[in-house]
Amino acid sequence: MSRHATFKTTEYIIRDTHRGLLYRNGAFERILGAGRHRFETSVWTRAFGRPDIIEVVLVDMRSRELIIKGQEILTADKVALRVSIVVQFAVIDPQAAVHAVDSYADRLYSDVQLAARRALARMTLEDILTNRNRLSSEILDDVKEIAAGYGVDIARADVRDLSFPGNVQEVMNRVLAAERQSQAQLVEARTRAEVQRIEAESKAEAARLQAATAAEATRQEATARAAATETTVAAETQALERRRGNAAAYAEHPALLRLEELAALRQLATNANARLYLSLRGDAPKDNSE
Repeated sequence: MSRHATFKTTEYIIRDTHRGLLYRNGAFERILGAGRHRFETSVWTRAFGRPDIIEVVLVDMRSRELIIKGQEILTADKVALRVSIVVQFAVIDPQAAVHAVDSYADRLYSDVQLAARRALARMTLEDILTNRNRLSSEILDDVKEIAAGYGVDIARADVRDLSFPGNVQEVMNRVLAAERQSQAQLVEARTRAEVQRIEAESKAEAARLQAATAAEATRQEATARAAATETTVAAETQALERRRGNAAAYAEHPALLRLEELAALRQLATNANARLYLSLRGDAPKDNSE
């Protein structure tokens, strides 16, 4: 009994944001990229014929967010916290994402939740309050390699919200208020120290300028005194030179000396209070030595 086969064409269009997993008769063949894909399958004319079954499963490759809300977790010092986490992820291996787990989104949710519990169990409340980035970093480091095993890459796993019991919240508010006050006092102290430093530098600069001015005045005064002394010495030297010249002239011409004496007597005669004592040659004391 002969069987005659005909062929049917099946067409799929895959967008650039997705990838397709091609299955033929239930068996995986390959990953389909973006574009138009056509497949021809045989169709038997007899009722007992078995035609090929083509199936394409689309996988979204875009970056997405997963929000894990309100997980109540105990810290290392037994404080109950409610934590919300935002996870940014993208599928990088569509075959692993579909074949390795039943639902990669549900599996990622569970893995991040467990990683958050492990991280918080190692940290005290003070650690979390002072370094929230450490919590996010530990969650990411814990889950990143696990997620890569089922074809998912995690870009970020950030703690978005932290909620505390009422008494802890009140303590936190007091701590934050004290921190703000201490920071304000620190800024005030730094400002005061900076003002004092500037004032000290200004005073030191003023003293330096004053000392430099006094030194310059002293130098100028000393220079002026030296110049005056030099002028006086030069004048006295010139006077001595004149006297020496006059003495030489008087010695060579005695009449000049007599003229000077007469001029002096004439000048004294104009003064009514001047007294003249004249010694005559005949009144000279006798020499009794003979």
